[in-house]
Amino acid sequence: MIKVVVDCFGADKGEQIMVQGAVKAVNECSDIQVVLVGDQSKIEEALNTETYKKEQIVVIHAPEGISNMDTPTIAIRQKKESSLVKALDLVKSDDDVAGLVSCGSTGAVLTGAFMKLGRIKGISRPALCPTLPTKTGGKVCIMDCGANMDCKPQNLVHFALMGNAYMQSMGIEHPRVALLNVGVEDKKGNELAKETFPLLQSLDINFVGNMEARELLSGDYDLVVTDGFAGNVLLKSTEGAILNLLSMLKTDIKSRFFSKIGAVFMGKTFKYLKKTLDYNNYGGAVFLGCKKVVVKGHGSSKAASVCACIQQVIAMHKANLIEKVTQALPNLATEENTESC
Repeated sequence: MIKVVVDCFGADKGEQIMVQGAVKAVNECSDIQVVLVGDQSKIEEALNTETYKKEQIVVIHAPEGISNMDTPTIAIRQKKESSLVKALDLVKSDDDVAGLVSCGSTGAVLTGAFMKLGRIKGISRPALCPTLPTKTGGKVCIMDCGANMDCKPQNLVHFALMGNAYMQSMGIEHPRVALLNVGVEDKKGNELAKETFPLLQSLDINFVGNMEARELLSGDYDLVVTDGFAGNVLLKSTEGAILNLLSMLKTDIKSRFFSKIGAVFMGKTFKYLKKTLDYNNYGGAVFLGCKKVVVKGHGSSKAASVCACIQQVIAMHKANLIEKVTQALPNLATEENTESC
């Protein structure tokens, strides 16, 4: 069986959501085993209300948790009995474990993965890569969305190579890779963008040039490369715009009599839009560059999202993602390859 370790601490709705997601995953896939790490009493209480094959779920007790208020580096070093540290230790020590899923503190998950699992040789910095839907029914990934606030051109080059390998493992043979910028012209942008552009052009990837933020969901791009600061702003702005638009639409329909009648006839369309734009259907953000697969889910994840995160780990394991990322990186002996994350 393929094993996936789940850190049960940190989700907004507690251990119950993590348990429900794990049960959903094992009920949909008979050849996996999910290891739930966290408060044993709470996990088992939640499991008692579920139906599943007992051998497919294992519980490991971890009495502590790492919260957003903790300093990540200190917490990883000192909280040895925390669910995240115990989960990472298991991922590292057990070759049968495909990877980790956590909806807890982003800083702690990324710091812990870097410190405990280590990065793939040749990668200057691991990066966080989430997936969003496009208007054409496809998907687009952002690389990086928050792991690295300040970057150098070589970091973005590595992001592009890792992201390209990730997209290929998802079945996209020639991903269209773009550089986030304030305009599509080659010479646009700040110094980072200007220096990175020719480097991406020189790579053996399908680099299609600069992309403006408003085109993120156009369907014209598969992977958008940027630093973690701009990527995080891009991601949250897009998610916020989508949520607010849906909320405004719902409010307006409820406030008008004829809009309510029209909504009856457009019910299928609204359901399709809601399903397509709901991030819970797309799992979490993949932390690319570590020696094992790590998926960071939203803190507000529902059971469906936790299940999707587990399925992401399994899919990437079966696609040999770590091996493909390793092969995609040039063996460069530069300062960048030895700097700290």
